[in-house]
Amino acid sequence: QVQLVESGGGLVQAGGSLRLSCAASGMSLSINTMGWYRQAPGKQRELVADITSGGSTNYAESVKGRFTISRDNAKNTVYLQMNSLKSEDTAVYYCYAKRVVLVTTTTYWGQGTQVTVSS
Repeated sequence: QVQLVESGGGLVQAGGSLRLSCAASGMSLSINTMGWYRQAPGKQRELVADITSGGSTNYAESVKGRFTISRDNAKNTVYLQMNSLKSEDTAVYYCYAKRVVLVTTTTYWGQGTQVTVSS
C-alpha cells in the first residue's frame, strides 16, 4: 500500500519559516514527480511546487524566491522550505507523488497539513 505522510505544518508569524516534509512509502518503483498543492477556505486548489526525479523544479509565481522544493530520491521524501511567509500562504498543504509505469500514471496524495501565518 502506498502512503504519503506529511509533517511540518503549524503556526508561524509573517516573515517566518516552516519546512514541510512528505515521505512516501510502499512503492517498489521510482516516483517520477513529487510536489505540493494547497487550498485555502473558499478558494481553489493550486499547485505550489513540484520536482521531478531528475531535479527539475516548478513553482507557482506567488512563491518564487521564497519557497524551495527538494527531494531525497533514496527516501522518496519531498521537502518544501518556506521562507518569508505571508498571511496569503495560509492554507492546507497537500503532498502528492506521481508514478509513471509504461503508459499508466498514478497519483498519490498525503493527508494534508495546516499552515497558518499570522500577521
